[in-house]
Amino acid sequence: MNAPTPPYLSSTSVALPRDVRGMLAVLRIVASLLVLKTALTVILLWTRYAQPDFTTEFLKGREAYFFGAYQAAFYAHVFTGPGTLILGLVLVSRRFRIRFPKLHRFLGRIQAAWVLCLLTPSGLWMSWYADTGVAAATGFAVLAIGTGACVLRGWQCVVQRRFNAHQRWMWRCFLLLCSAVVLRLMGGMATVIGWDSPLLYAQAAWSSWLIPLGIFEYLEYRKRRRRSISIRMAS
Repeated sequence: MNAPTPPYLSSTSVALPRDVRGMLAVLRIVASLLVLKTALTVILLWTRYAQPDFTTEFLKGREAYFFGAYQAAFYAHVFTGPGTLILGLVLVSRRFRIRFPKLHRFLGRIQAAWVLCLLTPSGLWMSWYADTGVAAATGFAVLAIGTGACVLRGWQCVVQRRFNAHQRWMWRCFLLLCSAVVLRLMGGMATVIGWDSPLLYAQAAWSSWLIPLGIFEYLEYRKRRRRSISIRMAS
């Protein structure tokens, strides 16, 4: 007798109107392109980071403390960041999970190791050197801890074979990783409109991950509510 397919590998899904499916498909493509563009931008700057070139935007003003533990944390962060974004994009793909379940599990282990061993500790260390003081530093520190916590919870859920919960936690992790993408978008928009407030960086340190995470939690709440109503109506 064949073993039942885990829910997170099932190809069944709730039917949506065609126009909604089309809109969601476009949004997925745009979001994927933004993630890939951000990862590629960081990769292309690796040679300028390795020198290091302090005229590069991300290195400006860091000459005074760019050595020792901070330098090690910086390189760990910028060299693993693009990889975790690209891997995250692959791992949250439903089609990839269904077609390549073994590869999904293998890449998931790599992603978890990168996030827990490199990205989270390096991000936490670097957060305390953030511009504009304690507000931004705290925002980035909470982001780093939250990203690692989501991976740990996702790992725990998959060990317990709670596959739907695992999927939700790993989506949270991916959205927190995408804060780098949102942060760049917010910086670009601020440049276009000429907003150069000292509070901008601190606000972005929080909103770059709180807004995407808040939207996700709202959609999950709506999904649970619809499911609950459907169960009550069926009983």
